Amino acid sequence: MVSSPHEALHQICQKDTEGMIRSFRRLFHVPFPEPRAISVVNTDLTEIAPVERRVDSLVRVDTDEGAFLLILESQGKKDERKRGSWPYYLSYLHEKYRCQPVLIVMSQSRATARWAAQPIRLGLPSWSSMVVRPLVLGPDNVPVIADEAEAARDVTLAVFSAITHGTGRNAAAILEPLAAVLKTVDTDTAMVFAELVESGLVDDQAKKVWRELMMPVNYFFKNPVAVKLREEGRVEERIAERIAGILRTLDRRHIEVPDSVRQRVRGCTDPDLLQIWVDRAYDVTVAADLFEDD
Repeated sequence: MVSSPHEALHQICQKDTEGMIRSFRRLFHVPFPEPRAISVVNTDLTEIAPVERRVDSLVRVDTDEGAFLLILESQGKKDERKRGSWPYYLSYLHEKYRCQPVLIVMSQSRATARWAAQPIRLGLPSWSSMVVRPLVLGPDNVPVIADEAEAARDVTLAVFSAITHGTGRNAAAILEPLAAVLKTVDTDTAMVFAELVESGLVDDQAKKVWRELMMPVNYFFKNPVAVKLREEGRVEERIAERIAGILRTLDRRHIEVPDSVRQRVRGCTDPDLLQIWVDRAYDVTVAADLFEDD
């Protein structure tokens, strides 16, 4: 069963992918190119054969140096079967989308993070046909952010730090500065991050501390009118992102887009149908084939 902490870790990256890429540069010491466009991709990697494989989050990042797929995996404990799926994810996604996949594993457990960071070698003992080297975020390389000014400089990393380190005696020292900062950011972002922190914390005492810290602002978060407005805004945002993603992908693939296709895409208000078209945009050779079978 997928747990709330499992979901919270990788969903932070969906909420603020640019912020997490800044964190990746800092924590991994890897020169990620500057994003020009970001889109969330369907996470289902199942083929025709009856074997189901699904990544936690999959985000496409377009840069001046090419397109990259961030495979975001949240790992609560050691699982050799899951680890064995990672080479498949990389090769399948590279073949399907024709851009470079990057495997990033996140864990709240030091032992699990160190296990996940070990290279996966396939082939002869003296000659590997494939070597998979996950980038891993865990307690050893995610900084403890217990200063309000530092949390304000990078709220996304502060949220990730709180989920990673917010246990036991350290909980209040880490959570209090973050709670103070969330009161200064826009309400929609604050609400999403507050919910991610609560669902991501594994320590019961830390959850209690966080709920008490959030009590002054929870009324607005849960007010029915505010909830309805925020949800409508999120749907509109998803629709706009998917429309832009479809047209951008076709443009980058040098596929001519007639006005009739462009108008139909821009006129669609169904986010689920738009996601189908987002996925098809990577494969079609004629723009009108986006709408096949719809």
